[in-house]
Amino acid sequence: MHQGMGLEAYNALPLRRAVHAVFECCCCVTLATDLAKGRPYPDHASLFAKADELLFSLGEASMDTILQAYPCVGSRPHSEKSRGEQCAVWDADATVMAQLDEAARRYCERFGFGFVMYVGDSCARDVLAAMDLRLHNDHETERKVVRNELSRINRARLERMLGPEGGYDNWCPD
Repeated sequence: MHQGMGLEAYNALPLRRAVHAVFECCCCVTLATDLAKGRPYPDHASLFAKADELLFSLGEASMDTILQAYPCVGSRPHSEKSRGEQCAVWDADATVMAQLDEAARRYCERFGFGFVMYVGDSCARDVLAAMDLRLHNDHETERKVVRNELSRINRARLERMLGPEGGYDNWCPD
């Protein structure tokens, strides 16, 4: 909904709309509100740095709420937004997908929340390898890894929300 708006347009949004735009990126009302209240941002880097600062300052209960918003890896809901996210991870080999499902189940049993990873250009086999490695982490280490992954995901989503410096000429706030 808010893709490519540009930083100037984001800075000019009414607070409620600015919170909504960022909530679409981070799935956390507290983070979205605090980020929106920090406006105006002079550049993308400043907004990204503040988003990271806010994410890393959240308590564990807030992190648990954020994690509930993430779909299971490989679940492939049919939405445009999903195509760039972890649920889009797919392999035509049913064995790989079964291994991914099994690893995701073990991960959830071990840590109490679903696997979160910034997938970028990763394939299902890359995600499976990362999941297998992370299953060896203790809970504290994994929570730190998850925050870092959420930071990368938030950055990618905020980049899509803002678009290039200056935004796109055809972005319309309505």
